[in-house]
Order: sequence, then C-alpha cells, then structure tokens
Amino acid sequence: MRFVHWLAAAGLALAAPLAAKDTAATLWRGGTIITMDGDTPATAEAVVEREGRIVFVGPEAAARAAAGKDALLRDLKGATLLPGFVDAHSHFAIGLQTAGGLDLADPATGDTGTVPKLLAAVQRYGAKVPKGGWVVVWRYDDAQLAERRNVSRAELDAILPDRKVVLLHISLHGLIANSEALKAAKLRDGMKPPTGGVMPSDAKGKLTGLLFETAMLPVRSVLPQPTLEMRLAAMDGVQMRYAREGFTWAQDGATNPVDLAFLTSPAAQQKLKIDLALLPFAMTGIDAVLENPAMTPGARFGRVKLQGIKFTLDRSPQARTAFFTRDYALGSPDGVHPWHGQPVTSDAAFQTLARKVHERGWQIFVHANGDAAIDMAIRGFDALGIKAADNRRPIVIHSQFMRPDQLQAYARIGVGPSYFSNHTFYFADTHRRNFPNEVVDFISPFVASRAAGLIASNHSDYPVTPLDTRAQLWSAMARTSRTGVVSGEGQREDAWHALQGLTTGPAWQVFEEDQRGRIKPGLLADFVVLDRNPLTTAVDDIRAIRVLETVKEGQTIWQAGK
Repeated sequence: MRFVHWLAAAGLALAAPLAAKDTAATLWRGGTIITMDGDTPATAEAVVEREGRIVFVGPEAAARAAAGKDALLRDLKGATLLPGFVDAHSHFAIGLQTAGGLDLADPATGDTGTVPKLLAAVQRYGAKVPKGGWVVVWRYDDAQLAERRNVSRAELDAILPDRKVVLLHISLHGLIANSEALKAAKLRDGMKPPTGGVMPSDAKGKLTGLLFETAMLPVRSVLPQPTLEMRLAAMDGVQMRYAREGFTWAQDGATNPVDLAFLTSPAAQQKLKIDLALLPFAMTGIDAVLENPAMTPGARFGRVKLQGIKFTLDRSPQARTAFFTRDYALGSPDGVHPWHGQPVTSDAAFQTLARKVHERGWQIFVHANGDAAIDMAIRGFDALGIKAADNRRPIVIHSQFMRPDQLQAYARIGVGPSYFSNHTFYFADTHRRNFPNEVVDFISPFVASRAAGLIASNHSDYPVTPLDTRAQLWSAMARTSRTGVVSGEGQREDAWHALQGLTTGPAWQVFEEDQRGRIKPGLLADFVVLDRNPLTTAVDDIRAIRVLETVKEGQTIWQAGK
C-alpha cells in the first residue's frame, strides 16, 4: 500500500514559504558563552549569527568587525548562552494526545497520593464527561500510591459506572480499565492473555482491569483519537513545551502510520518552529514506509526528518515487564513468581526485520531496558555484521540496566546509548525493591560508558517523565532518588559532561554533529539562554536554573514572561 498524505488529499493549504530573514547580523555578547566545542569546557566572548547560521565565535572586538556596523547587538546581561538542547528521545506525538484527558502529573489535578484521593480526582474529572464517554487518565503510577497497589476495575466501576474509564500507566506499557472500557474493547472474563501480555483475573475468574503490554492493545485501539483539527490546535502548545526547556530539536520516538502522515503533512510543517526527528515504528505498517519512494532514510519534510526505524525488544522495568537475566523480587505485574520479564519479539523476528531496514540504509533504534533485552540487541547487530568502523551508529534507547561487559560490545559495534538518568530520581526506589544495589547503581552508566569510548545521550522519555532539561542535568549529576538514596556514586556526572548528554551526544547520535549541538561557525544558530552558568552552579541548585530564551536559527521562538 502506497503511503498517502491524507491531510494534503483532504485539501489543506500547502505551507507558506518561510519569511525571508534580515541579512543583517546579530552579535551576542555580555555573558558567559559555553560553546560545547571540544573535549573540555570552552567559552567565548561573542557569537555572530547571520541568516540563521553561526558565522563567528571569538573575541568581542573581532566579532564586532565580523558582524558589521548594521548588526543587532544582543546583550546577555550576565546570562549564559549555550547551543540549543537536542532531545535524544521522547514522544512528541503523544504530547498531542495528552492535551485531552486528566494528567495526574499536572499540579492543578491536586494530591493523588493515595487510592481514595486518586479515585476522587478521577471522579471529579469524569463527572464532566457525558455518560457513555471516555475518561482517559494519564501518568498513573501505582508505585507512588501510599498503598503500593494498583487500583482495581471494581473501584473504577464504583465511581463512574456509566463511563468508560482508562488509567494509562506512567510507563506507557500498561493501563487499568473499568468494565465499560473492557466491554468496548471486547475483552471478557475468562479470556486468556495474548502472547507477551499480562491480563490477570481474580479468584472468580473475573478480569481485574489490569492490562500490560500486548494485553492493553485492544483498549488502546478503541480509545478516542484526536481529530485533525485537535492535532493542529495542539501543535503550538506541544512544541512550546520543548522550546521553553531550551530544545530546538525534538524526537517522536515511535511514530505510527497516522502520526507519520500527520507530522510530514504540509499542514503540520507550516506550524513547526523547532526541528523534529521521526522514528517510524518497525512493528506497525513499516512496509508502507519502505515501499514509498518519498520515505527514504534522512528524508526531510520541512523541519521534519525521517531519522531511523524504531524496534522494541522489551518493555518497562518500573512496570516489571522489561526483560532481565535475573528475576524480579516482586514477581510479574500480576504477582507470578519466578519472573524475569519477557521479550516482545524473538531473536529471529528482530534480526529478519532489522536486516530488511538495515540493507535499505536506515539507522536502527532499539528500545531495550533489561540486560537480557540488551543482549538481544547486541546479537542482532552482530548478526547484521555492524562494526564501529561502519559508522552506522545504531542507538539503544534506554540501555537502562546494562551489565559492565556489555559496554565493550557497544564499543565494538559503534552503539550510541541513549540513557535515561531521570530513572535515578523517579524510579530507583521502585527498582531497589526488585534488584540488588549493584544492579540499580549501574543504571545509565555515563562515566563507565565514556571510559569505554562511547558517545552517550540523556533523555526524558516524555511523557514518561516531564520535559525538564534542568532536571535531566541534575539527575545525571546527583543520581538521587525521591527518598534521597544515591544510585551509583561513581557514575555521577560533572556539569560539563551532563551538558554533553543534551547537546553534542544526541547531535552525534542522529548524524547532526555538523548542524547542531555546538556553537561553532557554520552550524545552525540554535541557542538557549539560561539565567546562570551550569558549570559554576552547585549541584543542589541545578534544577533552579531558569531558561530565559530559546533561539532557533537566529530567531527567538520562546522567551520567559512573553
């Protein structure tokens, strides 16, 4: 089936040409300018931008000469200028969906730290939904409930019996559904879980409403989808979430066919102010991508780039569905022992499909959390014959629970690990209930990875954790959990290397190191302005740094207070 831009076919207007930028230069000076260019911290007095590109970096006197008499002067007034942050992995398209529903992470939702409080919040929100409608709740996390248990189908039925209620787990790998939602998905009591799925029943054979991995797909398939108008209306809000954090490049980390059509359409292109990388999902309609002559590796649609193909080998460690070589102490999500998780595909199936996309020149991105899943990724890359000298740069997203011996395999193959240091804050306490300290302390091993010669990045996996670049920096530096426990003292980053995880690391991983991630002549004039210098800020104060301004190709796209 040929890929069709259904939005264009629907008669939407083509994107208007970008307005011509004034050819006069802009000179930035008067603060700390951290270039991120080189292996050690480097600063400059001034930067000159012209027509969206950096044309000079160096002493202010020379910068003034390079800029010319008509240059616009931008005084940083003591603030710090950095290259625009590069998102290593998140889910941009899901942000378009979370604009609808109840977000439990939104402070406006109030306290939902116990089961009764959570149910009360869901009931208040659901009362505004017409009878028979869907009540969709985002970022539900049983590990943060005082009772340390999942909400049940019966409890949801009791508060909203005449509406379809779904609590989407924060991992995005599971959900809780009430009876009406199960009915809409044609899920019945007594049904067996599908392969790769978790769907427990109670002692009477009645489904509890807990659905994980493949078992959740029937419910996900019937959830209401945003209309074209809703998606377009949500675009500005979502991309400004990224921009206000200093991101000038975002990623949609597992793009399904509908989102691929939308995000590459003229209508979406017209609205984008930041660059966006798409990773078409290998398990969903990938043949339509591979057979379409317009869908080639690296193809660009305005600010959108087709970056690579995304594979998933396991699931979520905090949801206890990631694939390990050791058992979870707490067992499976439904309490089965022994349990070390399971892969979502076989070695043979992964290697067959990976070969298909690899031979067509696509970069491969693989989701692997547990060490057994990482073993699968390594076996797959070896089966394809990938070596570091090939410069294919396969990326293993999360690489969360690596073993030390796997670092050398990554180096041999040329893997770029996309780490997730936020785990050390949000989920490390949960992980310690399942695994020994030496396992949890090696989460996102930045220091060991660098010693092995790897180029790593750091991501938020938004909306699994919030978009917050300062929190990402802090979690890489502090590695401290919600309860104050440090996970891996020896893997703590200094500020310089933590910044690399948001700039040069992710730029290299997507073959964009000659376009972004550094302040250097010839690169894009993508900047973020911070109210203080991260290199001289105490670790405990990193999260308090404020983003003042985000600049895309010389033009301000977000500014604090405006």
